[in-house]
Amino acid sequence: MASRHLSRIAALQALFAADVRGDFSLDSLTKQWEDNTDSLAHDDEDRPFTQILLKGISAKQSEMDAVIVKAAPQWPLEKIAAIDRNILRIGLFELLYGSEVSVPPKVALNESIELAKTFGGESSPKFVNGVLGSVYRDMGTPRKDESPSVEERKQEFASGAVVSSHDGTSWYIALILDPFGKWTLPKSSLREGELSHDAALRAAEEELGLSHVSVYSAIAEHRYSSRKPGEGLVEHVVGYFAASSNKVDLKPKKKDGVLDAKWFREDELDDILMYEDLRSVIESGILATKQAIHE
Repeated sequence: MASRHLSRIAALQALFAADVRGDFSLDSLTKQWEDNTDSLAHDDEDRPFTQILLKGISAKQSEMDAVIVKAAPQWPLEKIAAIDRNILRIGLFELLYGSEVSVPPKVALNESIELAKTFGGESSPKFVNGVLGSVYRDMGTPRKDESPSVEERKQEFASGAVVSSHDGTSWYIALILDPFGKWTLPKSSLREGELSHDAALRAAEEELGLSHVSVYSAIAEHRYSSRKPGEGLVEHVVGYFAASSNKVDLKPKKKDGVLDAKWFREDELDDILMYEDLRSVIESGILATKQAIHE
């Protein structure tokens, strides 16, 4: 039986190559697909489905990229890992225009997550699930009147930095101490018109006192809720970036909400009091920085 899963893998290979070349024309995608024949068992592939994916994504690429930007405003499109960008394009095409290929929304979501697990980084499945889930739940989908509506809720967006440093022997991570007595990552609310990359740099400067920071790729999205007087429940969405800096003394400029700032050796992190759901973000940040420095 022909496999649509293999079709998605074939489409992802072609899209990734096209992304590198900056050419998403149908001719380019088709050539990339055919050039990859030796790397995939095409006899087991649902080739008509692959053709539908490539043709549709080529035609709808700009529209879908705009949806990605709207669903993940704290991450510039070019900062998203190329493999994740193209998994999202496949998932969005199936999700938004599924009536053309008879793909149930849950199948589109699950298949994209599986692609992210197989071909993406450690944080890719969570990221892909977050973006596609947000599109389906909150934005609705064209041609699908049955899409569930979600009550409008206030959201606030911020960017943060996982700042690592290597002293020649060990890796360190810079954390701040918040008013609740927990060590956490520096973050800063997005200003109007500000890029998330710039907000992450500002967070490192204001909350850690670091003026020379290199920011690499977006690595994770962290969501949490709080209640504000007069506003009710607010959902906070923080996009974190991997970053590095020299291990200099930390002198926070921002005093409100920052009680202290300190470098912790990587092997000390398990012993400090911090928010448990940020541990995986920190691990992803250190890994991404190591990879970026060694490339």
